[in-house]
Amino acid sequence: MPGKISNWGNYPVVEATLSSFSREEDVVPFIGKMGIPITLRGSGLSYGDASLGSTMLSTLQYNQILNFDSNAGIIYVQAGVTLDALLKHIVPHGWFLPVTPGTKFITVGGAVAGDVHGKNHHSEGSFCDHVIELQVLLPDGRIVLCSRENNYELFNLVSGGLGLGAFILTALFRLKRVDTAYINQQNIIIKDLGDMLEQLQSFNNATYSVAWIDCLAKGKHLGRGVLMLGEHVQKDKLPGKFKEPLRIHRGQRLNTPFYFPSFVLNSFTMRLFNQVFFYKHRLARKDFVVHYDPYFYPLDFIRNWNKMYSRKGFLQYQFVLPFDQAEKGLEVILSKISRSGLASFLAVLKVLGKGNHTLSFPMPGFTLALDFPVSSGIFKLLDELDKLVIEYGGRIYLVKDARMHADVYWGGYPNAQHFKSKINALDPEHVFASLLSKRLKMI
Repeated sequence: MPGKISNWGNYPVVEATLSSFSREEDVVPFIGKMGIPITLRGSGLSYGDASLGSTMLSTLQYNQILNFDSNAGIIYVQAGVTLDALLKHIVPHGWFLPVTPGTKFITVGGAVAGDVHGKNHHSEGSFCDHVIELQVLLPDGRIVLCSRENNYELFNLVSGGLGLGAFILTALFRLKRVDTAYINQQNIIIKDLGDMLEQLQSFNNATYSVAWIDCLAKGKHLGRGVLMLGEHVQKDKLPGKFKEPLRIHRGQRLNTPFYFPSFVLNSFTMRLFNQVFFYKHRLARKDFVVHYDPYFYPLDFIRNWNKMYSRKGFLQYQFVLPFDQAEKGLEVILSKISRSGLASFLAVLKVLGKGNHTLSFPMPGFTLALDFPVSSGIFKLLDELDKLVIEYGGRIYLVKDARMHADVYWGGYPNAQHFKSKINALDPEHVFASLLSKRLKMI
């Protein structure tokens, strides 16, 4: 039955049919009955429309861990397994995800399709950099294996390919050995943008680094915030109060039971939140041990937190600027946001390294992610920011986009034409497509 479906940002909302499967042998005949185009979907936690379409196929029931070598730290899973399920399985054995985004509820298939990055991209790359082999379903019904040694061009297209060209069925990838489930977190208070960028680069040897920025600060305080560094704690350095060195995370403890009224999020409440957040961290401890859950997934303990942005939804806007243009570009962009009054509760800044796949978002530089409630003025503001991002040599993160124009995509991704030609050769009838791929003329 068709129904209204959206992704995590609750924008856009589409009328669609969503189906699922649980066995590999059902996939090919199932797809044959669905008609085309088909949009592939995992947890539906991307913020934009990369996994939205009129006919969608979910992998959430295709979610088995097929093999786990706890000595070598190599795991083989079906695409619908979530990072949440993986962590519960691997952490007690002394292993952790090689790369993780800001939520543990996405699927492995989604992590590969988005080539997700985390707080350690500058030091350890993106998720697909740790994938050994993928099993994919091609549009003609063939199931094939691809890796860096076999069918590399296909592997390169599918890694970060946003579910276009082929359907990811399974993934074999490497994990990271850890002694404990805890992180030594160090917070550094940052006074302005120049200080922030300098400090981020000076701590380039840190395994994990991420910064929160007060995007409403102005003048000499523009770009002020908190830099949060992290390292895995060795067992012999773990404080005695932590009795279970390899304790897994708990379930979600709070819930947002209803959509907040849209008037709750206004310039006053956002300014107040940013000020309280900054001064709270300024007064708090600066060096402490914390479980991996609040460090990597600070919002996951609140179920349905997206409802705080009202039924209108919100847009996450994430871009990257190269190092040599970042300070000037970020100064102009943050000043424009501050003047607009259309602030973001969350403004997260990270360092990125080189992207290694055809449509990789990362480039050596700084990436800033912001959450904006959907409002009458936000689309005009973001269109203006798009122009600045391109002007300063950057690009927008496709996984989180729901509204940019095709020329911005084509202006920011140098491999866009190569990707289009290869996908069209692989999938000439566009069996796999999405609202994103159509809007941006990707295929």
